[in-house]
Amino acid sequence: MNPPLLLTHLLTQPRRRDVLRLAAFATLAHVAYPALSLAAPLTPTQTLSKLPSLVTVSGAITEIVYAMGAESQLVGTDTTSLFPAAALNTAKVGYMRQLSAEGLLSLKPDAVIATTEAGPPVVLDQIRSAGVKVELVKADHSWAELMAKVQAVGRASGRVGQAAEFQAKLEAEWLSSQRWVEKSVAKSPRKPRVLFILSHSTTVQVSGEKTAANAVIQFAGGTNCLSGFDGYRPMTAEAMAAAAPDIILTSTQGIEAQGGADKFWSRPELALTPAFKNCALVTMDALQLLGFGPRLPQAVREVHDRMAVAMAASATPRKTT
Repeated sequence: MNPPLLLTHLLTQPRRRDVLRLAAFATLAHVAYPALSLAAPLTPTQTLSKLPSLVTVSGAITEIVYAMGAESQLVGTDTTSLFPAAALNTAKVGYMRQLSAEGLLSLKPDAVIATTEAGPPVVLDQIRSAGVKVELVKADHSWAELMAKVQAVGRASGRVGQAAEFQAKLEAEWLSSQRWVEKSVAKSPRKPRVLFILSHSTTVQVSGEKTAANAVIQFAGGTNCLSGFDGYRPMTAEAMAAAAPDIILTSTQGIEAQGGADKFWSRPELALTPAFKNCALVTMDALQLLGFGPRLPQAVREVHDRMAVAMAASATPRKTT
C-alpha cells in the first residue's frame, strides 16, 4: 500500500488505536513527502523567491499559511484575515463575498486559496481566466474542511511536506480534544441546550442547522436548541421562549457590538430563557470560534469547559439572605 493510501487507512481505524495511528501518521508523512518538512530548510532550488505568491481569502486559511511558516509568500489577504496580528498589515483584497478581480489581480498572485463561501463566482472565473490558480475548499463545517484547507495551502504554496506534518499535528490535537469532551459528556447527566446568537450589528440573529456555530456546539458536547431550519433567523421572543437554552454562546465581537454583557442581557427576548436566569454566557473570538482554522481543537475544548462550568453553576442552589 503506497504512503498516501496507508495514511488514509490509518485515519479510518477504530479509536482504540489512536496512539499508534498518530505515531504512524507522523512517520509516514516523512516517508510520503521527504522533500520538505517543518524542521527542514528549503533547498537551493526551493528558494522563497521561486515559491508561488499567494492571496488567501479566508481568515482560517491565512492562519494556516502563518502556522506553516509560509507568510513570506503572501501578497494579499481578505478582510476576515485578522489573526495573527501580522496579517493585519497585509494588502487587503476586500470582503470574501465581495471580491474584485481588478484589485486582486493587481497583486499578481500565482494562486488564490479560498473557501466556497468566497465570491462572486464571476470574479473567481475572471481570476482563473487570467491564469491564476484558484484553490477552493468546500465550507461544510466539518473536521474534513480544516484538513482540506491545510492540503490546499500545501499544494498552492509548494509546501506539501509541511502540510502533511501540520495535518498530523492538528489530528493529534483534535483527537485529544474530542476524547476530553467525550469523557466529560459521559459523566454529565445531560447535554446543555445551547443557543448561538450572532449580534455583530443591530440585527440580532440565532443559528439553526448547517452553520459553523451548530457544528461547534455539537463538537463541544452541547445540543443546538434550535432546529428545523438552516442558517440564521432573526431572534424573536417566541423563539427564545420555545428554545429554552441553558447557555448562550456568542462572539466577543458580538458582545462588544451590543455595548457589553449588561447591555446584551438587557434584551427582553433573553429574559424568557433559563440562560438569563443563571447569566450563563460563553463568549469567544469570532474567528477562533467559527473560522474552522488551526485553533479549532483548542476552541472546542475551551467552549466545552466553559459550558461545563456554566451548567455546574446553574445546578448549584443560590444562597438566600
